[in-house]
Amino acid sequence: MIEIFDTPMFGIIISIVAFEIGLIINRKTKLSILNPLIIAVGLIIAFLSIFDIDYEVYNKGGSMISFLLGPATVVLAVPLYKQIEKLKKEKAPILIGILVGSLTGILSIYFLSKLFGLDEILTLSLIPKSVTAAISMEVSKQINGIPALTVAATVVTGITGNVLWPYISKIFHINDDVATGISLGTGAHAVGTAKAMELGEVEGGMSSLAIGVAGLITVILAPLLVKILF
Repeated sequence: MIEIFDTPMFGIIISIVAFEIGLIINRKTKLSILNPLIIAVGLIIAFLSIFDIDYEVYNKGGSMISFLLGPATVVLAVPLYKQIEKLKKEKAPILIGILVGSLTGILSIYFLSKLFGLDEILTLSLIPKSVTAAISMEVSKQINGIPALTVAATVVTGITGNVLWPYISKIFHINDDVATGISLGTGAHAVGTAKAMELGEVEGGMSSLAIGVAGLITVILAPLLVKILF
C-alpha cells in the first residue's frame, strides 16, 4: 500500500477523483459556495490527514499537475481569438481596466498588510495572488516571497472571485459582458475565467485576455513596486 502512495500516479489520481466528486456535488446542489475546487482541496487534505500521508508524497504527482498550468493558460488564447474584433474596437478601456485592476490588486495587499500588521515575507508572498498560479509562483520567487504560500493565496483568490461574482455583479449592477470578463480574469485569474466561460463566449474571451495581460503587468510592476514600497 505504501508503495502505491509513493508514486506520482497517486497524487494525480487522488486530485482527479477529488475534483470529479466536487463537480458532482456542485452540479447536484447548484450552490456557488460549493465550488468543485473547494471540495477537492478539502477532500485531499482530509485523505492525507486520515491516512497520515506526507504532503511531499502527494506532491510527486501534484507537482506534475502544477506543471501543466502553464500550457493550460496558453490554451486560453483560443476563446480570446474568437473575440479579437471586440478587442480591437474597445482596446483602450479594456487595457486600462486590466492595468487599474492589477495595480489595485498589488497595492491593496500592501496597505491591508500594513493595516493588519503582517510581516514583510508574508506580504511579499501575497502580492502576486491575483494572477494565475504559473505566473504567481515565479513572481513570488523573484520578490523573495514564499511560493507555496503564494499558490495557496492564489487558489483562495480564484475561488473567492468565482463564488462571490454573482453577488458582486448584482450589488454593483455589472451587466456588460466585456466588463464582466475583464473583472473576473483580472481579479480571479483562471478560476474566475471558468466562471466567465459559463456566462458566455464574450465573457470567457475577455477573461482569457485579462489573465495574460494582468500576468504580464504583474511580472513587470510587482518587482518595481516592491523596491519602492519596501
